[in-house]
Amino acid sequence: MLPVRAGCFQDRAAVSALREAVAGGGTAVVCQVLAGMGGVGKTQLAADHARHAWSDNEVDLLVWVTAATRHAVIDAYAQAAVDVLAADPADPERAVKAFLAWLEPKPAPQAPRWLIVLDDVADPHDLEGLWPPAHSHGRTLVTTRRRDAALASHGRLVPVGLFTPAEATAYLQQALAAHGRRESAADLAALADDLGHLPLALSQAAPYLIDTHLDAATYRNRLADRARQLPDLLPEPGALPDDQLLTVAAAWSLSLDRADQIRPAGLARPMLQLAAMLDPNGIPEEVLTCDQALAHLAAHRATPNGDSPAQEPPAVTAEEAVGAQRALHRLSLIDHTPDTPHQAVRVHQLIQRAIRDPLAPDRYDQLARTAADALTAAWPETERDIDLAGALRANTTALTICAEDALYRPGAHRALYRTGESLGGVGQAAAAVEHFHHLTDTADHHLGPDHPDTLTARAHLAHWRGQVGDPAGAAEAFAALLKDRVRVLGPDHPQTLTARNNLAHWRGEAGDPAGAAEAFAALLKDRVRVLGPDHPQTLTARNNLAHWRGEAGDPAGAAEAFAALLKDHLRVLGPDHPETLTARNDLAHWRGEAGDPAGER
Repeated sequence: MLPVRAGCFQDRAAVSALREAVAGGGTAVVCQVLAGMGGVGKTQLAADHARHAWSDNEVDLLVWVTAATRHAVIDAYAQAAVDVLAADPADPERAVKAFLAWLEPKPAPQAPRWLIVLDDVADPHDLEGLWPPAHSHGRTLVTTRRRDAALASHGRLVPVGLFTPAEATAYLQQALAAHGRRESAADLAALADDLGHLPLALSQAAPYLIDTHLDAATYRNRLADRARQLPDLLPEPGALPDDQLLTVAAAWSLSLDRADQIRPAGLARPMLQLAAMLDPNGIPEEVLTCDQALAHLAAHRATPNGDSPAQEPPAVTAEEAVGAQRALHRLSLIDHTPDTPHQAVRVHQLIQRAIRDPLAPDRYDQLARTAADALTAAWPETERDIDLAGALRANTTALTICAEDALYRPGAHRALYRTGESLGGVGQAAAAVEHFHHLTDTADHHLGPDHPDTLTARAHLAHWRGQVGDPAGAAEAFAALLKDRVRVLGPDHPQTLTARNNLAHWRGEAGDPAGAAEAFAALLKDRVRVLGPDHPQTLTARNNLAHWRGEAGDPAGAAEAFAALLKDHLRVLGPDHPETLTARNDLAHWRGEAGDPAGER
């Protein structure tokens, strides 16, 4: 029996694709496979196609098979044989053979035109020996979440995706209008976007809005509230529209169970849990295959029958991690595109929500920290790949949105700082200021004003204020930070000395080179005392003192200081070290400024 037609059914692009495929009397394509994630409307598209084929007198026999199991297919074929061929219902195996034989090509005057719909095929192996024969008078239409090559080899693959934004908005407008409700197109478009344009989610959100008498804006606020779980924002199972049996939250459960059974067994679920914390629009391959991700997969690998492992779980390889992604891809739970490695994995936002919501708080926070660890591990120290850096920032932002609190326990995670540094490093200094302003406020809230991580965030904020063109503001911020670091950490703590270094620098940049030179002279004495004369930070202080002496009007003194510094760089670091080469460059520059152009060469 065909499923009831969905209310406000949308005549989508996939409908036209189906009709075009059978143009010319049904001889163009004899088998089509509608493949896509759960909830995109494959069954409704197949039912619409079947209704048109029957009402337009294109077929003499229409058989709808709910094909979730092999046994269900056999039962449906056997019943068709009983109805069409008067087969013996007591011998279903013989009835199935008779039915498949009857579907075979016959001379034209006797050839029946048939359409077999195999809806919701869960496993391609279930159809082994049960595929209808391929010929010009028969058509087979399959719907499935699977994307296995074994299915595609039997016919043309027709990918079924989400509603377009226009289709999604039109659906909500029509569904609400049927109950006398009107909302602005902008509010409904925003709600459709929040629901990821998923047909199943839209079809269940509409009756919830009607039954609860909520407007779209209020519903969006509830949807964004992490304290509310997805099942609480949809109709109860008994109130689902269009004879639906599953809520959005439950729509992917069976698919995930099956993905976990595909080799490498037991890794699909922990892989999807990790991906659920990250950017739905694209996760770099490096993040999901780094050591931290592999350790997570090994620790949470599912075992047969849910048994606890008897011993320490075996390590998981990067190859197995990619295999887990392919298993999820085959079940349409993710899109895995290794040819775009910086956005190799995409996950629908509601699948992510459905995976995250049931997690216990401790497990949720642990998973968030693991995701942050993986992002940090995948982040190169030197950002040469702009696209990768952008993807890592986007993923950190997505993680922060869904689990910000966890990233401040026990302290602010390194990924939070790395994001701001990356923004500044690609020339987005204003964005870096905004980022570190938020990080400072949030760290203050979670950790307190004197926590080392809060003080570090303030240091970053002060630095980028200077970089954005406010050196006086940077100097003022570092002066305030220095007082707090002296009070909290002590005068000789490395971070206190660093704050003094930065304060001196920005004083110079703000127009007080003499004050900068004086501050660096005092800092140098303390760095020699605390760190020793050959420590890299001591040598840096000497470099900065020499520079600001020159800027303060003493180029000869600067040249003399750089000459002495160069000797120590050669002794401590060697002739080819970058700092040594920089010292040579600076020495030449200040010799020239001191009136010795020949020495500059």
